[in-house]
Amino acid sequence: MKVGVFKFSSCDGCQLAFFELEEEFLSLAEVLSIEYFLEASSENRWTDFDLAFVEGSISTPEEEDRIRKIRENSKILIAIGACAVSGGIQSARNYEDFQEIFTGIYRGRVSFEIKPHSRPISDFVKVDLEIRGCPINREHLRNTIYSLLIGLRPELPAYPLCLECKRKGNACVVVSKGQLCLGPITCTGCGALCPSFGRGCYGCFGPSEKPNYEAFYEMARRLGIEEKELKVALRLSFNGYNPALREVL
Repeated sequence: MKVGVFKFSSCDGCQLAFFELEEEFLSLAEVLSIEYFLEASSENRWTDFDLAFVEGSISTPEEEDRIRKIRENSKILIAIGACAVSGGIQSARNYEDFQEIFTGIYRGRVSFEIKPHSRPISDFVKVDLEIRGCPINREHLRNTIYSLLIGLRPELPAYPLCLECKRKGNACVVVSKGQLCLGPITCTGCGALCPSFGRGCYGCFGPSEKPNYEAFYEMARRLGIEEKELKVALRLSFNGYNPALREVL
């Protein structure tokens, strides 16, 4: 199988999950042909790809053209990470005055074009699979690769993080500390990392399957958090421009 790993507007963190597989990643070279992976190789070939893993959001006209080209040349396109799936933390600008932000940072002329919005790749092309997270979970990456190698569709968890907390025996930070926690509406995948250390979930893995936003907003009201304040918190998260979350923001 011919594989390409591509980067758009992002920090490169999700691509590092391939290296976290360590020797296992090297052994995969026996069954996978890594044709294009700038992070891993100085020799890259553009071809028709069986699998294309894409990190990063679309933030420039050049990136929009390039993601369409990748889609045309790929049998299966997989979005990896919050930037590719939801637009990333940089999508917080989508809810603000872009021109004001842009001119406040770049006071002179710049040599590149940039789009007012940072958007997930699904806004431009068909995405066959998503691996959530900021960064992604290497076990989810392993599951995806091996499932596709044997012709199965990967089964990744889509239930709320709260179930993970229950399994680990964590005290709920909402109940015990009165903290805002995005766990009730966030997909599991991190092992409930933040709540395990007494901190509310930041929402790194994006909206869970069929999140109950009405109940979540009611919970926030009971904590004394105004709806406007809550929306700001959601918009400034890693997945604030996720297609499912936009509907309630």
